[in-house]
Order: sequence, then structure tokens, then C-alpha cells
Amino acid sequence: MNGFEISAGWINLAYVVAAILFINGLKGLTHPRTAVRGNLTSAWGMLLAIVATLIDGGLAYQWILLGAVIGGLIGGIAAARVQMTQMPEMVALFNGFGGGASVLVAGAAFIIAVEPNAQTTVSTGLSGLIGAVTLTGSLIAFGKLAEILPGGQIGFPGMKVFNALVGLGALGCVGWLTVDPTAQIAYWIIVAAACILGITLTLPIGGADMPVVISLLNSYSGLAAAATGFVLMNNVLIIAGSLVGASGIILTRIMCKAMNRSLANVLFGSLGPTADGPSADDVYGGRVKATSPDEVAMLFDTAQRVLVVPGYGLAVAQAQHIVREMGNVLEARGINVEYGIHPVAGRMPGHMNVLLAEADVPYEKLREMDDINTEIEQIDVCMVIGANDVVNPVARTDPQSPIAGMPIIDVDKARTVVVVKRSLSPGFAGIPNPLFAADNTLMMFGDGKKAITELVTALKES
Repeated sequence: MNGFEISAGWINLAYVVAAILFINGLKGLTHPRTAVRGNLTSAWGMLLAIVATLIDGGLAYQWILLGAVIGGLIGGIAAARVQMTQMPEMVALFNGFGGGASVLVAGAAFIIAVEPNAQTTVSTGLSGLIGAVTLTGSLIAFGKLAEILPGGQIGFPGMKVFNALVGLGALGCVGWLTVDPTAQIAYWIIVAAACILGITLTLPIGGADMPVVISLLNSYSGLAAAATGFVLMNNVLIIAGSLVGASGIILTRIMCKAMNRSLANVLFGSLGPTADGPSADDVYGGRVKATSPDEVAMLFDTAQRVLVVPGYGLAVAQAQHIVREMGNVLEARGINVEYGIHPVAGRMPGHMNVLLAEADVPYEKLREMDDINTEIEQIDVCMVIGANDVVNPVARTDPQSPIAGMPIIDVDKARTVVVVKRSLSPGFAGIPNPLFAADNTLMMFGDGKKAITELVTALKES
């Protein structure tokens, strides 16, 4: 056995170990208790894969190290400065950068290939197609989440036909590249068409569907990486990309199920108010009951069980820490405090879980929607903080509603509901919420953090 064969054997062994670390890391991410360990396990796997790849080829290490230092500095600064409310935007950017990297790496590898075979050309074309869609689609998602772009639907007449033609044209260029590997211009046409397609596919999707879009784009970035792995004949990249792609698709399916909508409806349908729907005056007129922190504090005098249902408003107000303090005060009185988590609350998958984990809320206190709904009638006080569509009872009662059939947390069935919200403004779906005018609902208007801080003060003084 010569030296090269030994080297190749050790490299492949390192890739196998890295793949095992990836799989175990992904398994660890399925539970908060093991999430940190899972993240570190995956990081060690990636470090091993990178080192093995560097050893495997005669590369310009000075440029790689320079890029690593620059990228590390940018990533470190961004991670230190990003607010929890900006995490969805950061995740969208990460997806986009992954897609962009696949486009550039696959393109460079194809250009320097001496005699590209069918596998290389097809993989290169698919990497460029999926990666470019991921790049521009993620940038549009970032713009919508950061409110640089309007959060509603943006489009033009015939947009679906246009997308179909651009998509077919890009696939045709993949075929052209496969038949004629010397036609490198075909690859860049694929990339250009896919960049346009990423924009026109994502622009019409409303803000309410962004959690599903982020999950789908995450899957796309993995698929693009896997395709690039076939271009480079790098086993660990194929495995890692496949894991990301598969997990993203599974999560996307879970998110769609939580909204009772198909993926096609999310991508090509619409979610918004209908012209013949009830107006805010019809729903709220003279029936909304405002309350104060002092009055809410008195509700807890006889309460034994409290449920907190967080939404995106909690993230905007950065109220997770004061909510945790409120929970501590109530628990000191012997009150059982739990947190109801809707799968699509917030702007990215698991958004509420991340916020509450940052505030050190015990995972055992978090109750999934289906679980808590079976016990909701036993809740004495349900506090809804910044949530809207995910607690809107019209999803259950009005078959003509835009959110009809979407599973919700049935907070209206609790004995008393306190909604903490700045105003009666609608959620992403753009429709009024009759919960706010229900007989058992009290509205505590104001910024979430300020309102809960005043409530905690009232509780401590009572």
C-alpha cells in the first residue's frame, strides 16, 4: 500500500467519523437538554471535516486562513450584536450564504475540471440552480423580516407563468450543460435565471408564512451543498448537505401541518383578509374591556393554574426575562405557571422556545399546543403576550376565514384571558380577533415589557 492510498484511507475514515458526529449532533438538537451538546458535537464534526479536506488537497492555505479569519470576525461580531428579535433575519441570511457558497464553489470546480463527466455537469447545474434560488430567496426573506421590504404579498400579473417559464429555462440550461460541458456560459445563465426565480418566488409570500419559508430555504441550502459535494466528490459534504436538506423538508412539513396548509398553498396561495370579512368595528364595537396591572394582579389571588401564551410581540418587546420573573413570583405563591407554545408563533421555527430558553424558563414548563389544549378549560388565568393569529378562535369557528382550519391554542376556553398587546391591530393574517372582545377577556394595552414589569410590581406589593 503506497502513501497516497494510506492518506486517502485516513481521509475517508475522518469523513466517516465527521458524519457520525453530524448525525449525533442532529439527534442532540431534538431536545433542549441536549441541544448545546448536540451543537458542539456537530461543530467538532465540521472542524474534523475541514481539517481532513485541507490535508487531502494541495490548497492555497494562506488564502483559506485569511478567509477564515475575516469570516470568523464578521460572524463573531454579528453573533455578539444580534438581538433575539433579529434571529429570524440572521437565520435567513445564513441560508442565503450557504446557497451562495454552493454556487461559487461548484462553478469554480466545474471551470477547472479537465474532463467533466455527466455526474459533474448535472450536479454543477443543480447546485447553481438550487443555490442561487436559496441565495436571492433568503435575501428577500431577510428583507421582509427586517421590514426593509413590505411584509405583504408583492407581485405582478402573470407572475406564476413567468416563474414557470424561468424555471423551465433554467432546467433546459442544465440539460444544455450536460450535453455540452464546454458551454460554461450555460452555468451562469442557470445562476442568473435562478437568482431571478428566487426573488419572484419569495416576493409574493406574506410575512405570516415566513417560518415555513425559512425552513424550506434551509432545506434548499442543504440540497445545494449536497449537489456541490457530488461536483467535488466530497463524501462528507454530500452527507452533511443531505442531512440538512432532509431535516429542513421534515421541519417544513411539520410547520405546514401546524398551519393546516399545504406547501403549495404557502408558496402559491395567499393568507389575508377577504373583502366580505367582518370589520374591526363589527367585532370589537363597544365590547372590549380594558384592564390595568393592578386589576390583573388581583386575578391571581384565587388562581391556582396560569398559562402564558407568547407571540412575536413578546420578542419585539424583549419581555422574556420579565415574564420569567413574573412566573417566579407566581410560583412562590404556590401557583402552577406553564407556557403554551404554538409551532408557528413568531417568525421562525422554534422562535418562542429560543426566547424562553434565553430567559432560563425550565423546558418542563413548556407545553405544546395539542397537549395544553386538552387541559385549557382547567386554566384559571391565561395570559396572551403578543400573540394574535395563533389564538384567534375564528380559525375554529368560521369556515370562511382566511385562517379557517388552522390549529390554534384554544385560550378562549380558559376561565379568564388577559391579552397584553399594544393595540387592537390585526396579526399577519390581517383579520380582527374576536378573542379580544370575548366576555372572559381583559385587554391590558401597552408595551409588553413595560406592562408585565408593572404587573410584577403590583404582584410584589399585593
